[in-house]
Amino acid sequence: MKRIFESASEEETVAIGAAIAGLLRPPRMLILTGDLGAGKTTLVKGLVRALEAGDEDSVTSPTFTLVHTYDGWQDDQPLQVVHLDLYRLESERQLATLGLTELMADDALVLVEWGEKFPSVAEMADGILCIEQPDLTHRRITLEMREA
Repeated sequence: MKRIFESASEEETVAIGAAIAGLLRPPRMLILTGDLGAGKTTLVKGLVRALEAGDEDSVTSPTFTLVHTYDGWQDDQPLQVVHLDLYRLESERQLATLGLTELMADDALVLVEWGEKFPSVAEMADGILCIEQPDLTHRRITLEMREA
């Protein structure tokens, strides 16, 4: 499955995140790609809000903490949104200390910023959310999922 969305504002990016949340069912792992400041965390804000896992203000970049977990709901079932940022990690050995496999629970949507840096994450991922910036205000967001 491949879907392309266009955004011209932060609010639209949040709304696209909410729309994408409706397309995902756990367990899933997605790699979020895009330049620094492209809007990866902003997109996660919409997912978290749509899944009743928190409000937009509760979602921050996990650049220094590496992992943020949000408890939410989808189709009257509990789920976890796990948001990781691997920007500061440099090796598979450092990655192993996060316990990524354990984070992939049956009720988890795992969203990994900078996961493309690690072959092991790319192998585990079910898809990619790519954010491109054609200019300062516009974003092209592509959701590409592997076939089940």
